[in-house]
Amino acid sequence: MERRNRSLKALEELIYIDSLDAYEKANALVLWHNKYLLNEEITNFDLEQEDLKVLFELFYKNINFLKEHKEQTRKDMVENKKLQRFLNN
Repeated sequence: MERRNRSLKALEELIYIDSLDAYEKANALVLWHNKYLLNEEITNFDLEQEDLKVLFELFYKNINFLKEHKEQTRKDMVENKKLQRFLNN
């Protein structure tokens, strides 16, 4: 029962995280990963089939989001460096 409750809580948190804006979402996903997947595998989740489908959809959706967010952050950092060089001259 404890495993099921933990799995449902993880799913609820992931659903909530999906509604956040980009920077909050990225930080929350890292915390979610550290809380639920650092010491356990996703295969240990105890969810019904429909809940499991939702979890996997969100999981993969957020992986793609993190890839895009990483690239956007990289571009922002490059732009900031250019502005810094311009302001220093």
